[in-house]
Amino acid sequence: MVTLLNTVEDAAARAICSAHNDRPDELLEILHEVQAGTGYLSDEALRTIAFALNITRADIHGVVSFYHDYKRSPPARQTIKICRAEACQAVGANDLIAQAQKIFGVPLNAGGADIALEAAYCLGNCALGPAVMIDEQLYGRVSMKGLQKLSMKHFEGSKAKAVQTKELTSKESKS
Repeated sequence: MVTLLNTVEDAAARAICSAHNDRPDELLEILHEVQAGTGYLSDEALRTIAFALNITRADIHGVVSFYHDYKRSPPARQTIKICRAEACQAVGANDLIAQAQKIFGVPLNAGGADIALEAAYCLGNCALGPAVMIDEQLYGRVSMKGLQKLSMKHFEGSKAKAVQTKELTSKESKS
């Protein structure tokens, strides 16, 4: 099957573009909203955005590849960002990263299905380094043992949310 390059393939992306009046100057906001909905920017979404905003896919690719927070593949179940700024390095961030890569079995900035380790170059928590952000929650003075506990806490929290969602969905379908 041949995929046309200028077709609307992602209804959610099209709706977001429409909400922004198909304005190319709002590309960053549109990309953020699309990614917030799916966790990443699919090829279909990018083709749809290019078509809606009447800009080239090359232009969109340039923007997406320039900003490291835009993701092109589905995210891991848990994302751990470890600060690599000078203040955090001075109190052991590099050792924490090395230990985390070994214990979690995931290289920095490579991702994985369950856990992704990402470098951050300032989390704004310099006085409490090494700073770590897990699923958008900031923590300070994190040791490897503390990182493992925090990771488990977040995994357990996400499992609890999934169970609650499943229970709500099954109750709604019975009603």
